[in-house]
Amino acid sequence: MKKFSMYSLSTCPWCKQAKQFFEEQDIPYSYIDYDLASVEEQQRISQEMSSFRIKGFPVIKVGEEAVVGYSLEKYSEMIKSASLKSSDSSE
Repeated sequence: MKKFSMYSLSTCPWCKQAKQFFEEQDIPYSYIDYDLASVEEQQRISQEMSSFRIKGFPVIKVGEEAVVGYSLEKYSEMIKSASLKSSDSSE
């Protein structure tokens, strides 16, 4: 399965719930709490989010796909899609 990454805020309740969902589903992911990141990292994330016209947290990414906000339905679709794509590429 492809690796998921998340941009979040340490104080955001929706971000905490998103992290909990991925942990409960045993989905490997990495995250960066934007508000706790270095200035350089914040600038990089801001530029990336601007290029995709993303405003808000959490941001869940896998490959070129991104989901903004808390949506279990969208996360589940993303996980399923990532699983299918990774199994296709392993053949």
